[in-house]
Amino acid sequence: MNKILIIGSGGREHALAWKLKQSPRVGKIFVAPGNAGTAELGENVNIKPTDILALADWAQKNKIDFTVVGPDDSLALGIVDEFQKRDLKIWGPSKQAAQIEASKAFAKKLMKDNNIPTAEYQTFSDYHQALKYLENKGAPIVIKASGLALGKGVSVCQTLDEAKKFLQDVMVNKIFGDAGNEVVIEEFLQGPEFSIHAFSDGKTFQLLPPSQDHKPVFNEGKGPNTGGMGTIAPLPWVDQKLMDEVSSTIVKPALDGLKNLDSPFVGLLYPGLMLTKDGPKVIEFNSRFGDPETQSYMRLLDSDLFDILEACVNGNLADIKIEWAKKYACCIVLASGGYPGNYEKGLPITGIDEAEKMDDVVVFHAGTKTSDDGKLLTNGGRILGVTAVADDLQSALNKAYEAVKLIKFEGMHYRTDIGLKSLLNTKNTKLRNQLV
Repeated sequence: MNKILIIGSGGREHALAWKLKQSPRVGKIFVAPGNAGTAELGENVNIKPTDILALADWAQKNKIDFTVVGPDDSLALGIVDEFQKRDLKIWGPSKQAAQIEASKAFAKKLMKDNNIPTAEYQTFSDYHQALKYLENKGAPIVIKASGLALGKGVSVCQTLDEAKKFLQDVMVNKIFGDAGNEVVIEEFLQGPEFSIHAFSDGKTFQLLPPSQDHKPVFNEGKGPNTGGMGTIAPLPWVDQKLMDEVSSTIVKPALDGLKNLDSPFVGLLYPGLMLTKDGPKVIEFNSRFGDPETQSYMRLLDSDLFDILEACVNGNLADIKIEWAKKYACCIVLASGGYPGNYEKGLPITGIDEAEKMDDVVVFHAGTKTSDDGKLLTNGGRILGVTAVADDLQSALNKAYEAVKLIKFEGMHYRTDIGLKSLLNTKNTKLRNQLV
């Protein structure tokens, strides 16, 4: 029986722990630092995901057989390299390969060098040059902090004044710290966004079903971007032809490009895409599972997750057949009042047990903790991910929203339109480009 360490504390990590727990080959699960949900599946370890040396020391001392990395910042700091140096098995890309997410400038160059379709762009490390370029290009325009900014370092600016303000906030006021030392300014693309995930062993890859995250905090795609307010999978409007196109023009060239840089990518490559009138284009690359996409994926995965992750690390992914339930899944994120801005912590949560008594409903914890007297409390911005599965998307969403109504904490808010545009427009392919 394998002893597993999962790095991270969110809904993604709870979902991975939940699925790994189902494997007959998995014994004890540890999660660092984990949350109240992961504590029910294994043991939480109070080490930050960014404390690479402490994590490696702990894994060595406790004879961990296999480590699974959730967050991007751990990968960007080189956790995989450190564990491998100590002959510890770990799933995830090297520091060099993880640059595909950690540096938007690196990712853009990789795309350019490998003819991967993406928005036209320029990279700047000088504020005045960036400002001059902005004034020349006008709006709408997209500005991205090149470094990691918890999914919030991107702004789609509709006016030039808005663009100038965001550029100043990022490069001068440093609202994202060093992540804003360099920015990527790119053309505004139009069309529906969707998420593609691919398991990779550095030589071959296998695609997961297409999914869709809903980033803006409010209904109808309004308000500031968040880490993600909900997902649906698979996407009824993404057909096999489109998946084949994504595979051949985006995923394969990216993985081949990294291999040619002597940085073979092992783990999970996740391109965020937009379906434009000219076909799918890359908005950004991520080097790990999406959150909250993972919560939906784990509800659909029929195969043993440990077998898949181990095959990635061992380089024999081609020998694994990955099975997915022929169903639909969704995840509705319940967030703290004020998120993605300032929010209160330590508020009591009720109703999860009642929600999970419903058929096909599982609630994944994200920002939760348990008080000394055993009460469940809020402990972050995104608190819970309510997931449901069904034979059709509408039924899955109905179940999830019914379960949401049973859960309560002060200030709780969530989007009520997750998956709605996909449902409305699935039958009319002409409307694809109007989907959220």
